[in-house]
Parts: sequence; structure tokens; C-alpha cells
Amino acid sequence: MIRSPRLTVCAAIVLACLAPAARAADKVSFIMSWIAEAEHGGFYQAVATGIYAKYGLEVTIRQGGPQLNTAQMLAAGAVDFRIDPNSVGALNFVRNDVPAVAVAAIFQKDPQVLIAHPDAGIESLADMKGKPIAISRGAVESWWRILAAKYGFSDSQLRPYTFQIGPFLLDKNLVQQGYATSEPFAIETEGHFTPKVFLLTDSAGYPSYGASIETSAAMVADKPDLVQRLVDASIEGWYSYLYGDPSPANALIKKDNPEMTDAQIAYSYAKMKEYGIIDSGDAKTLGIGAMTDAHWRALFDAATRVGLYPKDMDYKKAYTLQFVDKKHGIEAAK
Repeated sequence: MIRSPRLTVCAAIVLACLAPAARAADKVSFIMSWIAEAEHGGFYQAVATGIYAKYGLEVTIRQGGPQLNTAQMLAAGAVDFRIDPNSVGALNFVRNDVPAVAVAAIFQKDPQVLIAHPDAGIESLADMKGKPIAISRGAVESWWRILAAKYGFSDSQLRPYTFQIGPFLLDKNLVQQGYATSEPFAIETEGHFTPKVFLLTDSAGYPSYGASIETSAAMVADKPDLVQRLVDASIEGWYSYLYGDPSPANALIKKDNPEMTDAQIAYSYAKMKEYGIIDSGDAKTLGIGAMTDAHWRALFDAATRVGLYPKDMDYKKAYTLQFVDKKHGIEAAK
């Protein structure tokens, strides 16, 4: 049988009309809490492996850093989403009447630690009373107040922290803040000794999430489908990064941050697993990104006891559980 060219063209037109129109990907800007590192691995994995694209998202990841106020950038609409290093940022939005909310918490444990020299006679956080402690300005008005009330610390102990380990290496009596996944590695590499590391969540019961995904209240109200897709894809990215091959994300991390080494990435990756930073607590049963009212309440109560927030503040405006706790992607961990 000879096929008619006219019939072939007509058939193609009919099929084109019947086929659904290709949906243009939604462009999304996403700023991290710091420069590119393994602590952002799941987000980079979702870009590198096409997970965001599968959800109809064209995600642009922007690096953060000490010179960028990412909270202001989100509030001003300069970015669509941001990663908050802890839960305090979302509570600050409420206190300052900024319409922004946390929609997922990738880290069940804030990786914040206090670090001491191994021969300084410090075996617990309580032993740090009276010792000089270097912390950042932002930490002074968050977890420091909670720890000071619990352990009797005084502001006279405070020393400025500039995100450099030099002062710590020179003074064995100095305690400094850091991330469980970062500063201890630098100290081991440059100082050639293993420091004492105290994860605030485990050592003091500090009930803050970490790596919270935040967006504007308008985004939640007007584009809930986009928010859900962003959250679901990010969760899948993190399961892939933790339980699959992390090399696609690591390659992108090193591309964005050429100073990042394979050794640092490997250390951070291992520590996230060792401490159960991501896949622990409620995430074990509800999935990565899990949040609960009880967890947020615990942080708010601890913060109000030391006067960080008024007791009548509606802390529930800081977050929404609309997009999490659905066990999305949890099979990947089995």
C-alpha cells in the first residue's frame, strides 16, 4: 500500500492537536545558607540528576555566605526560596511581621556544635562555664541565650567569632562554635589534633531544625502546587544523595565552589550520616523534611523562657505542615 503524503500530513496535525501541550518548566530561584558544600548536597543532587526537571521545575541555586542577608532577600522577593540554617529565622519572621514561612526542615538536628581542645578539661557543656567562647553575633540572640540559662554561662565569656579557626588553634582555653560537618575537619587538618565536639541537639537538647526551606506566604497561598513540587523534589534529591550515588551533586558543588575539596565533602557527608542530621527523629517515620507542631513548640518554649520572643506570639505562623510528613520518598532509605 502506498501512503498518501496528504494523509500523512493530516494525521500528524491531528496527533499534534490531541497531544497535551508541552508544559514550560517553572523557573525557581533558591538561595543556600552558605557557599556550596555537602550540607546542600540533596538540592544539588536534584538539579544534577534531573529530579527538579521531572517535577517541572527549572531551579537556579545561588550560593549564600557571610556577606549575604538571605532573610532580607527572601522578604524582598529577590529569591523564591531560601535555606535557613536553623528554625530561629522563621520565628524572627513572625516577630518582625514578615510574611514568610518554613515549608520543610531537611535537617532534623541543627548541626551547630561547640568545640573544645582535647586537653582543656572539658568533658561536657557544663564544663564550659567561665571559659572564653567564640560565637557569631547571630548566635548570641538565639541558642546562646538558651544555653546560658541552662548552664549558667555569662556574656563576659563571649568572644567574637569570624568563621576562622586561627584563634582557636592558638588558644587551648578557647571554645568556639562551628558545624559538626565542617570546622572539626579544618581543625584536624590544620591543627593536627582531634577536638572535642559537642552537638547542641544531642548534648543540650537544643530543639532547632536545620536547613529549613522557607518561602513567602504569598507563594504558599498563590502557588501551592509549585511549593509542593519543590519540596517533594528536594526530598527525593536528599534521599538520592544519602542512599544513592552522590557524585553528581558533588561535581556541581565543586563547580560552584572550586575551593571545596573531595576530602571535605567526604568528611561532611560521613558526619551527616553519623550524627543522624537528616534522616533521624520524625524523619524516620514521616520522611525527610518532616516537621511537627511539638518540635516547633519545644523550640518556642525554650526561646520564650529566656526572653527571645513574647509568650503571646503566634509561633505557628512560622511554619506550615501542608507540604511535609507524607512519607514522600521514604522507600529510598530501605
